[in-house]
Amino acid sequence: MRTLYVSDLDGTLLQSSARTSPYTNRTINALIEKGMLFSYATARSYLTACKVTAGLRTDIPLVVYNGAALVDGRDGTPIYKNFFGTEIGGVLEELFAHDIYPIVYAYLEGREVFSYIPARCTSGMEAFLASRKGDPRTHPVEDAASLCGGEIFYLTCIDRREKLEPFYEKYKDSHHCVLQTELYTREHWLEIMPLAASKSHAIEQLKKQLGCQRLVVFGDGKNDTDMFQVADECYAVANAVPELKAMATAVIGGNDDDGVARWLQEHYSGGQ
Repeated sequence: MRTLYVSDLDGTLLQSSARTSPYTNRTINALIEKGMLFSYATARSYLTACKVTAGLRTDIPLVVYNGAALVDGRDGTPIYKNFFGTEIGGVLEELFAHDIYPIVYAYLEGREVFSYIPARCTSGMEAFLASRKGDPRTHPVEDAASLCGGEIFYLTCIDRREKLEPFYEKYKDSHHCVLQTELYTREHWLEIMPLAASKSHAIEQLKKQLGCQRLVVFGDGKNDTDMFQVADECYAVANAVPELKAMATAVIGGNDDDGVARWLQEHYSGGQ
């Protein structure tokens, strides 16, 4: 029986330094060499995920943008695109009408970009953009109309919770929405994706592609809930939110203790 192992990154596979440790890289790489099918599912892009997991082998496809895309683990080429249709225009218009101007991720003329209006950025957005300084996807625009171009697949709104929560409630049934406090900055984020864009859906696509019959996942946050629901076994790290621990098969060591890598080292027997 072929088993697919999938871990969340931030707060799970990554330590508090927002990096994978040498131990985690060394351990997982050695298990991959023995035949383990290991991937990760993250809200990050392929580009930023690669930076924080430098040294970790990514032989099979990866789930990025919370499932908006499944990409080649070697070069980031999209394999499956779970993107918006024309309906996203109405969502954006309503956000603009309430003075919310998100960071908009899209493929524009064949190139991945994230667009934003500098004059409309909140302090949380400015902090996020500062952390992405030099990113080749950076695409500042002048007006709201320019935010709507290209193949849009992901919206990130960073603002006060009281402004974001009504839109989470409005769109949570028609879109895949995540409202949470960001792990490192404590800013409030509302992420809006197509309904088909979820970690669970993208993982199911990957599982089918690889011909796996069994799924084991690891996570720490609310945006890992859906992949816990489809897994045969699901493990919450010690620092996970209580809701995820309640769903877990078991609670394992924390992210700063290399909990995922240590569990895999102990339980992976090869050839599974």
